[in-house]
Amino acid sequence: MHLVEIFLPLSDNDGNRFAAGTFVEVRRELTEKFGGLTAFSRAPAEGTDTESGRARHDELVVFEVMTEQLDRAWWSAYRRQLEHRFRQQRILIRRSEVTVL
Repeated sequence: MHLVEIFLPLSDNDGNRFAAGTFVEVRRELTEKFGGLTAFSRAPAEGTDTESGRARHDELVVFEVMTEQLDRAWWSAYRRQLEHRFRQQRILIRRSEVTVL
């Protein structure tokens, strides 16, 4: 079983918050595709990076889905869609193998 986590910023790079409907749409897409999801949105996660030589801080919401099959091509295309929608150079999507107990 694969656990896929999608890390989405609450604001664009200029600090403008994304509309709630933007996240509702992602929730709908993932629920339709995978039959359900978990969203960690009440207390946003925080991320910091210094890739560009300066510190950048993001508040994030995390969506998780579980799937038996991992379609890498679909996930790659979906990541590009999210990067465009959220005006980001890169959206982090990661996969972990899990055992359901």
